[in-house]
Amino acid sequence: MKLKDLLENNIAEFGEYPFLFFKEKTLTNVETKKYADQLASGLRQLGINVGDRVMVCMPNCPEVIISYQGITRIGAIIVPVMFTLHSKELHYIARNSGAKVIITSSYVLQNVEKSLEGLPVRPQVLVVDRPTGEKTINLYDVMIQGSSHLSVDVKPEDTAVILYTSGTTGNPKGVLLTHKNLYSNAENSAKHNQTERGATLGVLPLAHVYGLTVSNVSFLTGGSIVVFPAFDAKEVLKAIEDYQVKSFSAVPAMIYALVSYPQADEYDTSSLESVGSGSAPLPVALLHAFEKKFAAKVYEGYGLSEAAPVVTAHCNGIEIKPGSVGIPIPGVEVKIVDHHGAEVPNGEVGELIVRGDNVTPGYYQNEQESRQVLKDNWLYTGDVARMDDEGYLYIVDRKKDLIIRGGFNLYPRDVEEILNAHEMVAEAAVVGVPDERMGEEMVACIVKKQGAEVTEEELIRYCQDHLAKHKTPRRIVFLETLPRNGVGKILKIHLRKTAADMVSG
Repeated sequence: MKLKDLLENNIAEFGEYPFLFFKEKTLTNVETKKYADQLASGLRQLGINVGDRVMVCMPNCPEVIISYQGITRIGAIIVPVMFTLHSKELHYIARNSGAKVIITSSYVLQNVEKSLEGLPVRPQVLVVDRPTGEKTINLYDVMIQGSSHLSVDVKPEDTAVILYTSGTTGNPKGVLLTHKNLYSNAENSAKHNQTERGATLGVLPLAHVYGLTVSNVSFLTGGSIVVFPAFDAKEVLKAIEDYQVKSFSAVPAMIYALVSYPQADEYDTSSLESVGSGSAPLPVALLHAFEKKFAAKVYEGYGLSEAAPVVTAHCNGIEIKPGSVGIPIPGVEVKIVDHHGAEVPNGEVGELIVRGDNVTPGYYQNEQESRQVLKDNWLYTGDVARMDDEGYLYIVDRKKDLIIRGGFNLYPRDVEEILNAHEMVAEAAVVGVPDERMGEEMVACIVKKQGAEVTEEELIRYCQDHLAKHKTPRRIVFLETLPRNGVGKILKIHLRKTAADMVSG
């Protein structure tokens, strides 16, 4: 149950085969291991030892996976970072983690360099696509300096990754994930989904735990990955056709982009059987639209960084219940509890808690936060959920997104589902804004479909036709786009401020 075993076992079981496709480049699994071994030895010569932190910050490319495998081979700790972060966010992560090395590309080098200003000790910067210079070293020069033979004793309980959360409520927290956390989650996800061998699409950021686990699953199943530096609907459809892709994992924003792509019918996507959806709630209307357009199933699941990340999912062989995130994967237990920690009956709403080998041991250098979310070996997720009699989980909302209007608890997702089904609405997100009389008021933020015309009054009446009056938004604001993080999750903390400014203005 160590991350380096993923590649070792992959080669032992499946032999050499094309593993990574990236633009015009193809790497086999054996070549990937050779580069990872060389990088591991090169990092050791740079002074990186067991437990040292190494940041990896760049768009998806084969070198991300090579870096992860190289870092873990010397017992160092991977710090995956979204390349889209602001330099101030990168600065905080570099300082907090104490990273000794940063692996990056010329695409984000300027931002990375700016983030290093003011650090007490400057990390060594390795760049995948730039010659060795005064301040940076070419990654392949480090590989050349290394040999391919290195043996380090790493235990399954050792930290493999520190994954910094998005920091929507203050500074990001570093989630500690052990080798056992990540390996067991990938293994159990593969069992649950009964993943077949074949090519999949690496459209999820490898710096995000969802993308990281999907790549780990490919090691276990003998799959290949078509790596994308960024999501592009046209290129994704072309890859499905060229590589006869049967399944891949995505986020709702990507699924929406594929449904909306005008020339989608020009590509042969008949090989596609299913798409996994996670990281953010999937509107039921979007699920139906995708299934209708592509004749492929959408398996929605649920996870979080602290659970490495997969907790529940739909899969082949079980009923798909739109609006549900499926059933727990093997090795993971879930319960719905009240504010005293007592389990509630099926159908009742409470906080979701999770237990299993996938659950984090805590946050890096943050015992107070660790104690708040980890109690008696259970992870308190902060998500409000319910369970039906067949064990299917339904995420009602984030605890922090709950709107309390005049003493009534209102769940934004109920309203978002209604609005997302409207023929003029492309996307909807509902937030609470401060209100002197009611405490909070509900505001719906709407992105209209291209060329659509609809008014605030029409949408409010539409909501009132489908929901109790006290559950409907009091205001509708129209936006060009919804703010999102690098993996497509809507940033409601930013949206609340935008909505409050627009309503008060």
